Amino acid sequence: MTAPTPTLGSLRVNGATLHYEVRGQGPLLLLVPGGSGGAASFDGIADDLAAAGYTVAAYDPRGMSRSTLDDPEAEQSVAEHADDALRILDLLSPAEPARVFGASSGAIAALHLLATRPERVRRLVAHEPPLVEVLPEAPAHRAFLARVQETFRTGGLMPAMAEFAAGLKAEDGDTPSTPRPTPQADLKLPPGVAARAERTMANLPYFLGRIVPAFMGHAPDVHRLATVLDRLVLAGGEDSRGELPYRPAALLAERLGTDLVHFPGGHTGVTTHPAEFTALLRRTFDA
Repeated sequence: MTAPTPTLGSLRVNGATLHYEVRGQGPLLLLVPGGSGGAASFDGIADDLAAAGYTVAAYDPRGMSRSTLDDPEAEQSVAEHADDALRILDLLSPAEPARVFGASSGAIAALHLLATRPERVRRLVAHEPPLVEVLPEAPAHRAFLARVQETFRTGGLMPAMAEFAAGLKAEDGDTPSTPRPTPQADLKLPPGVAARAERTMANLPYFLGRIVPAFMGHAPDVHRLATVLDRLVLAGGEDSRGELPYRPAALLAERLGTDLVHFPGGHTGVTTHPAEFTALLRRTFDA
């Protein structure tokens, strides 16, 4: 049976026009993407969540894919991205708080939304927000991010992305090393997959140059989050224990005195283990 085509929409916000997609009927579940992906990064789980009785909304963050900026050179902020998520909540669920899932940098924006507008969030699952400022070795991570930006400036996108990816994979105490490039096979992807991959690649310069510095340098309001623990679930990947994006979630859970819920796969488990990820996400929201 073919899944129904999502309803597409656009929303004017401050300085941008957001592209969003809606599936299903029921209480709102907002999916906030991270990295250089957009709404399409949730294609593997959105239909199943909609079939489970949710109105599932996903969107391209401002500046990504089909969400355009009025000023392409505008600096980005976590607060503005969180306000974008709020505007979508207000559009699609004006009378009721919503369930929210945020991945990676999307989890950072979602945490800020919860801290500043908790009455609009019924429950948030924040999966591996790379909030390196909460870590005891934050100065070393600031230096790492500065090196990535310098590599981007002097060496170009792909060397900088290789350095960045190696740093994310490095475990606590390891020194990041840049992996050697590997030959790419001449693969022919299905048209839909190829289009999504092309958009993701096109987003990389903006992601690395604008999103990474603003989001990974963000310090969350831990005191405010402590007041809304009944609405917050911090999550990490089973396969990414000890890696850089995992450790802030684990440390925050420890500081806040709450459990860290482990989801299948690693940092991108939503893509690599969609069925198992969806099943646990449903149980977590329904608990």
